[in-house]
Amino acid sequence: MIIGGGINGAGIFRDLAMQGVPVVLVERGDFVSGASSASSHMIHGGIRYLENGEFRLVKESVTERNRLLRIAPHYVRPLQTTVPIFSTFSGILSAPLRFLTHKSGKPTERGALLIKTGLVIYDTFSRDGGAVPRHKFVGRRKSLEVMPQLNPGVKYTATYYDASMHDPERLALDVLHDGLSQGPHARAANYLEAVGVSSDGVTVRDTRTGEEFAIKSDVVINTSGPWTDKTNAALGAQTRFMGGTKGSHIVLDHPELYRATAGRELFFEHEDGRIVLIYPLKGRVMVGTTDLEHDMDQPIRCTSEEIDYFFDLVKHVYPSIEIDRSQIVFRFSGVRPLPRHDDEAPGFVSRDYRVERSELAQIPGTTLLSLVGGKWTTFRALSEHLANDVLQILGRKRVRSTERVAIGGGYEYPTTPEARAAWIASHRGALSEARADTLLERYGTRAARIIEELGDDDRPMVSLPAYSTGEIRWLARHELVVRLDDLFLRRTSIAFVGSMTAEALTELAGIVGDVFGWSTQTRTAEIEHARWILSDAHGVGSETSRHVDA
Repeated sequence: MIIGGGINGAGIFRDLAMQGVPVVLVERGDFVSGASSASSHMIHGGIRYLENGEFRLVKESVTERNRLLRIAPHYVRPLQTTVPIFSTFSGILSAPLRFLTHKSGKPTERGALLIKTGLVIYDTFSRDGGAVPRHKFVGRRKSLEVMPQLNPGVKYTATYYDASMHDPERLALDVLHDGLSQGPHARAANYLEAVGVSSDGVTVRDTRTGEEFAIKSDVVINTSGPWTDKTNAALGAQTRFMGGTKGSHIVLDHPELYRATAGRELFFEHEDGRIVLIYPLKGRVMVGTTDLEHDMDQPIRCTSEEIDYFFDLVKHVYPSIEIDRSQIVFRFSGVRPLPRHDDEAPGFVSRDYRVERSELAQIPGTTLLSLVGGKWTTFRALSEHLANDVLQILGRKRVRSTERVAIGGGYEYPTTPEARAAWIASHRGALSEARADTLLERYGTRAARIIEELGDDDRPMVSLPAYSTGEIRWLARHELVVRLDDLFLRRTSIAFVGSMTAEALTELAGIVGDVFGWSTQTRTAEIEHARWILSDAHGVGSETSRHVDA
């Protein structure tokens, strides 16, 4: 039994299902609605972890980044990343001290020599058949030729490659569907919360109906991220493993800023020592992230102070570009599932993972495995590691590796223009080439199933013409949607790009309501709930809070 339906829970579920192990996953909110949906949309090796001395993690992360580029090419693609640098020697003396003590001390911006050294080391980890190019270093003149609106005080820019993950929620759902496709021995349910334990097993409660029942399992895996200690407490195990930090982001509809990035992510250290980013994505610009201590008993929200901070960091890099709150179309915040770190500076807390093993006292013979830490990039390797632990406990052997198994719509995904054109020609059915291409971009090769079911029923929505009524119906039927916000937050990018309107909510509720047979009262309640999700910074249930200004 797995408790927690984020990317790590879904990854472990997929791996165990592929080994033929009977496995059930429960998530108290929607799948991928917590920390996993509040990421910076990157699959990266973690160049800054080198300063922490986490060389094993960097090597594993880079290996997994390159692997995901191959097995999930529909959602993971090379990302050109540029670091603006404003000094040559800054940080040379303070960096060794940070490396040795893990104390932040007085913030010191890293200079060109230190960044160059880090990138040379990073390139050595990145060698993998040319998965991504090596880094390049250029001076002020060439930097401003490419990005003329950069701060004219820039001395150098360093450009290297990591990988983008333009739809993290959809990638995680593909991982989950891979597990479900293995057969009836693999089951998953959202809106099902673990609330206790008895001799009958783990007690779970349907958060919609209040119904409770028990699930018996030889191994219970806690992958509830920053809520791990709270989940363990519900199971009668008092732990103090977690010490997550909050990270927030905003999404701007700002064409000038979007053009100024020249299609690349800007990734740099702000003057307070935090690593921040300006990231062009889906025609918008995402700005993040903070790294603040957080009490899990308090709401998870992107605050006004954090927004001011983001505006300051944009001004630091692009001083001539004006931004204001009216351009924010989406903002979100989540808590990283970091280990407890006491006095250690947040930026130096390890992003590595470990597994804590114990027994559930009320269920003799049942092992509790608690996952502490973990990051998006390493979810496959982490899942394999933890699945191996489960197999060892159960006395079973691994029958299949996931190293080369394509994820969801990444299977036979066309990666060249010629292959893409051929796929569209053979699968588009009654749809136009442009529409089939859109669906391929959104769902990978799983789009073939959607196109087949759509037939000629692809009428554009009135309020959201980029989506069709048939497409929304397909998502409602096949994508484990329960609530209206599941659809616009995680099955699509509608909210992320700022396309949600009152008219869109009503139209979506009509389509989904027809699929599920919702009453007029239920449709009205779902619309009101969705409005609260979009406008209130407190979030709901286990969901990472989101706030849309539109």
